[in-house]
Amino acid sequence: MEPKHDRTMKRIFLIINCILLATGATGGPLIIRLYFIHGGNSVWLSSFLQGAGFPIILIPLSISYIIRRRRRINSTHDDNTKLKMINMKLPLFLYSSIIGVITGLDNYLYSYGVSRLPVSTAALIVASQLAFTAIFAFFLVKQKFTSYSVNAIVLLTLGAGILALHTDGDRPNGESSKTYVMGFVFTLVAAVVYGFILPLVEFSYSKGKQAITYTLVLEIQLVMCFFASLFCLIGMIISKDFQSISREKWHYGLGEASYYVVLVGSAIIWQINFLGAVGVIFCSSSLLCGVLIALMVPITQVLAVIFYKEKFNAEKGVSLVLSIWGFVSYFYGEFKQAKKMMKNPTLVDELPQNQSITNP
Repeated sequence: MEPKHDRTMKRIFLIINCILLATGATGGPLIIRLYFIHGGNSVWLSSFLQGAGFPIILIPLSISYIIRRRRRINSTHDDNTKLKMINMKLPLFLYSSIIGVITGLDNYLYSYGVSRLPVSTAALIVASQLAFTAIFAFFLVKQKFTSYSVNAIVLLTLGAGILALHTDGDRPNGESSKTYVMGFVFTLVAAVVYGFILPLVEFSYSKGKQAITYTLVLEIQLVMCFFASLFCLIGMIISKDFQSISREKWHYGLGEASYYVVLVGSAIIWQINFLGAVGVIFCSSSLLCGVLIALMVPITQVLAVIFYKEKFNAEKGVSLVLSIWGFVSYFYGEFKQAKKMMKNPTLVDELPQNQSITNP
C-alpha cells in the first residue's frame, strides 16, 4: 500500500493537473475560434500552435533537475550513479513519438472543424470522445468500471447528445452546407482519434519498461508535442502557409499586435491543456481525463455565450446540469472506493495498473 505522504502528494498533483486541464479544455476552443472569426485562415498554423508551446516544459524540467541534484548533494548515502538530465529510455521515446504524430493529425482535424463550426457545435461533438475513451481504455489498459463511473459516462454523453438536438441555425452566415458538414465530420473524427490517444498514453506508461515519475511525464509531453508540431510544420511547408501568414497579420480584424497575442496565447493555452491531460492520466486514469474534458463542454458553451454572443437555450442548460451530475457521480464513486481501501488495504491490489505507478 502507498505511504500516506505519497498518496497526499499524488492528490495534490492530481488537483493541479485537473486545474490545468480545465483551463486548457475551455480556453483552447475559444482562442482557436478567435483566430478564425477575425480573419485567420490557416488550418495548419492553428494545428501547429496546439503543440508549439512545448519549450515551456523545459522550465519545470530544469527545476526538477536542480531539485534532484540538490537532493543528491545533501544525501548522506553514497551513490556513484550519474544524475541524468534525460530519464526517458528508447521504448518510451518511440511510444511518445508515435503518439505525437497521431496528436498532430488530431490537431489538424480539430482545427479544420473549429474553423468551420461555432464553438458550441464543435464542443458538443468533441464531448463524444468520452464514449470512445471508455471503449479504448477498456481494451488497451483493462480499465475497470464501477456503477458510478458508468453512470458518469452515460450522463456526460447524454448531456452532449441533448446539445446535438439543437443545432439548427448554427451554421455561420455565408457558409455552404457542404463546408459545414465537412467541419462536422472532421470534428467527429478528431473526437474519435483523441478518445484513442488518451488510453494510448496510459498504455505507454505501462509498456515503457521504466518507472513513471512526474518528471518523466514532462519528458513524454515534450516529445509528444515536438513530433505533433513537426507533423503540422511539414503540413505548413507543403501547403505553403508561411506566405499567407505575412498577409494575415495586416488584415487581422483585431489588429497586428492582437494577431501575435492570439498566436502566442493559443500555443500557451494548448500546452497547458495537454500538460494537464497527461498529468491527470499519470495521477489517475485516461477515463478521468475524458470525464473532465466532457465536463468542460457546457462550461465552454457558457463562455462562448459570454464572449461570442452565442445563444444559450434550454438544451444547453439541461446539458450543464447533466454534466455536473455525471462529474459528481464519478468523484462520489472515487470517494467511496478510497474509504474502502482505508478500511481494507488489500483492495489496493485490485486497482487498475496505472494506480501503482511510481510517484514523482
